[in-house]
Amino acid sequence: MPASERRKLTDAAIARLRPREREYTVWDTSVPGLGVRVRPTGGKSYVLMERVRGRSARVSLGAVSTRPVAEIRRTCHERRANPGRDGANSPGGAPLFREFVAGEWLEARFERYKPSTRRNVRYVLERRILPAFGATPLDRIAAADVRRWFDAFSRTAPGHANYCLGVLRRILNHAIACGHIDASPARAVTPNRRRPLTRFLSREEVARLHRALDDHAGRGERFRQPADMIRLLLLTGCRRGEIVNLRWVEVRGDMLVLADAKTGPRTVPLNSQARRILDRQKRGASAYVFPSPLDPSRPRSPDLRLWYRVRREAGIEDVRLHDLRHTHASQAAMNGVPIPVVARLLGHSNVRMTMRYAHLGDRDIEQAAERVGQAIGEIMGMGPQLPPLDTSSGGLSG
Repeated sequence: MPASERRKLTDAAIARLRPREREYTVWDTSVPGLGVRVRPTGGKSYVLMERVRGRSARVSLGAVSTRPVAEIRRTCHERRANPGRDGANSPGGAPLFREFVAGEWLEARFERYKPSTRRNVRYVLERRILPAFGATPLDRIAAADVRRWFDAFSRTAPGHANYCLGVLRRILNHAIACGHIDASPARAVTPNRRRPLTRFLSREEVARLHRALDDHAGRGERFRQPADMIRLLLLTGCRRGEIVNLRWVEVRGDMLVLADAKTGPRTVPLNSQARRILDRQKRGASAYVFPSPLDPSRPRSPDLRLWYRVRREAGIEDVRLHDLRHTHASQAAMNGVPIPVVARLLGHSNVRMTMRYAHLGDRDIEQAAERVGQAIGEIMGMGPQLPPLDTSSGGLSG
């Protein structure tokens, strides 16, 4: 089939366009240079061929779902009647930031995100990024503009500013890949430094947390389920969303078969303690193991007020819910579980993410080395203790 064809574009005709193995474009017979690009993924966007500095350039006008074709035709006429207005025909023919996001980036990148990630990115775009850069052509966004935006945001929310910068960088990197800009203006902006987030609970802290949870769970069903959710985070090493959204169909014997984990489908082996917690949950009409008490068709949100109260009573006020996952991993490493196995337990896609726990096994290695040294020392007749080092002569004293 041809990579392009011509026909009169209507909203109904555009809706009937189907994806093929390769990308293709259908050009409008009414407005020269106006077309609809159809990607193999099914994404469709308006494109317009324009003359920029004597050369033809294809400009994205956004996804077809954002505007009807009649409005796009008016936009084309306005761009040609007023070159340069509102960023049209900007140097290099780069589209406005908002047009690029709604078109090429939306089709190629955004739709690949998990639903939860799409919600977060959509919020960041609507509240933080588009108000700042939406009306600016891609090739007119300067590094100084990005730095001012990032610095102003960082004064009140440095961590969230880092997340927003990451989203902006991914969009601009895709703009480079599409040929709209040569370099990212966000590349030179340094994210805010953050304190190390890997916090492990000691054995004593785990015991205090367990006692505090028991105290609250004894007050009735209102507190028992949220307390059990917290215990499961510690006992399974699951992410918060994996426990919150856990469905009964995913509980299969001594295994959780998670259909939509952060790194894709994965299985989580259940120890007997976690199994007992799941066995005592009531099975009702809800598909969720921990349903919302107000709407059983939805999962129950973590009771953060209970968490803040429990950690204060346990004397661990600096601990986040996610640190319970770190604690699960640290206990595995300290009990001799190999790092690749810890990676499987946590659902890490790359074992390098798990290496932060490698040093936790050093104490066991040191103790093993000491036991070996003691055994060999006794064979050598050196006794149970090695003689102290004579630092004055550089050798062994005695």
